[in-house]
Amino acid sequence: MQRSGIIHKTPADLAVAPNLGDYAATCAAFSWDNARQALAGLPGGGLNIAYEAVERHAQGPLHDRTAFRFLGDESVRDVSFGEPARLTSRFANVLRTLGVQRGERVFVLTGRIPELYVAVLGGLKAGCVVSPLFSAFGPEPIATRLNIGEGAVLVTTDGLYARKVAKVRDTLPSLRHVLVVDEEGTAAGLAGTQDLAALMAEAAEVFDTEPTQAEDLALLHFTSGTTGTPKGAMHVHGAVVTHWATGRYALDLHPDDVFWCTADPGWVTGTSYGIIAPLLHGVTSIVDMAEFDAERWYRILQAQRVTVWYTAPTAIRMLMKAGPELARGLRFPQLRFVASVGEPLNPEAVWWGLEVLGKPIHDNWWQTETGGIMIANLPALDIKPGSMGKPLPGVEAAIVRQREDGSVALIDAPDEEGELALRRGWPSMLRGYLNNPERYRKCFAGDWYLSGDLARRDADGYYWFVGRSDDVIKSAGHLIGPFEVESALMEHPAVAEADVIGKPDEMVGEVVKAFVSLKKGVEASDALRRELLGHARKKLGAVVAPKEIDFLPVLPRTRSGKIMRRLLKARELGLPEGDTSTLEAGA
Repeated sequence: MQRSGIIHKTPADLAVAPNLGDYAATCAAFSWDNARQALAGLPGGGLNIAYEAVERHAQGPLHDRTAFRFLGDESVRDVSFGEPARLTSRFANVLRTLGVQRGERVFVLTGRIPELYVAVLGGLKAGCVVSPLFSAFGPEPIATRLNIGEGAVLVTTDGLYARKVAKVRDTLPSLRHVLVVDEEGTAAGLAGTQDLAALMAEAAEVFDTEPTQAEDLALLHFTSGTTGTPKGAMHVHGAVVTHWATGRYALDLHPDDVFWCTADPGWVTGTSYGIIAPLLHGVTSIVDMAEFDAERWYRILQAQRVTVWYTAPTAIRMLMKAGPELARGLRFPQLRFVASVGEPLNPEAVWWGLEVLGKPIHDNWWQTETGGIMIANLPALDIKPGSMGKPLPGVEAAIVRQREDGSVALIDAPDEEGELALRRGWPSMLRGYLNNPERYRKCFAGDWYLSGDLARRDADGYYWFVGRSDDVIKSAGHLIGPFEVESALMEHPAVAEADVIGKPDEMVGEVVKAFVSLKKGVEASDALRRELLGHARKKLGAVVAPKEIDFLPVLPRTRSGKIMRRLLKARELGLPEGDTSTLEAGA
């Protein structure tokens, strides 16, 4: 098959008429105010994500339709739209019984189990601010995020609590309630926790959705930066308008679809498109509760008759590595649209989708801060493999260059690199970083949100990712801040200094590599390297911890004392070192 050029679309390529057929006309006619009219709104006024996602469907003709299909190792559980309505009301009543009020923060730390979805939506129904956490985090990232967010409630499992949360419980002054799901049969022995199932059994099934407004805070998603602690990106109930519009246009959801988003709800993709968007459109969502297995994933696509699949480049590369023979003998006739997000999708993967799945993979671009998909390869448009696609209706994107005075100049020339910027005003735009207004201000230059991503726009209006303008590490779609990793390494008594970079990796995009200088009298050794790797993994979790460590006598610094991460990366990758005039002597 030809591996270069454009994948041209024809009407025969489209199993159903796409929601966005005429790109130019739809963009010209679109307004966010009109998009909001597709939602019900709260009785008496206001807007609430949970009401739009669950309650309005439970009261209508979709009451008995399957909302979620949970796939265990050997089990299948269907949950209709009516059931989450009752369960989320029970959970909201549990919160009120515990004295948890509107605006307080509810954190959720579980695997992809039904209780996670109930807690997220029930917390939103109660007017609380909900923050799902990635269950693979280690104790310190969990504690950091709970403390920044001043978490009042944590919903978790008995196993996760015992292994991770109990170790840091004394460092969480705001945490009043830990509600435990008894997965491993050990909940009864966990002091300082309450059995979620028992509380739910006693709670009423009726709860009037808290009358939140569009600008009321709803979701808190954490994103890493190059320095300092993780940032809590604040999103409001009005973001649901973006979730609806992007589900319609970027993912092309139709009423009879079976949708599978493989992202963990501990990340913004898993919340926005693994929970909210498919519920808004009344479609059935597949939730695989097991870990990744290539053969299992292919069989899910076939057996569950998935029509729209939203996954990540890392997962696609793992399927590619497993070989096409795994898919031989399987057929995916219902699969009509495949999309990917999390990191740039290399052109080879786009073509692989066409060969193995029968459908090309449509890359798209957005961030934790944007709250929803901003740029996408759309069903009706040709694909330029390697491109992010075009801005969605209601999204105005540009390539800009910052001036010395902080303003930006728009770059109109095609294929000229600059920073990708979006004109403010879309409903899911972050409303701030929690307790960090100065960092939030730096995200904007006048009316433009500055993404920190370098990109270019070609003559046809397609956008192409070039790289990050900062040192955030992107591994398997997860953003990892160097500071958090460096801080954990420096807690080890042998470490004097530490710095980390992202090292290119064919499978996950980048892996974390650490450079460590040791304290006087400590000798470098393979045993110490293994000890440091284990130390970091225990504190941070496998996703965030470094995969490699090199020992250096000293780390390269500027004369002002700043470690030159750029130089470390250049030396690691054999790239030009650039200007080293500010480098300390001997570094």
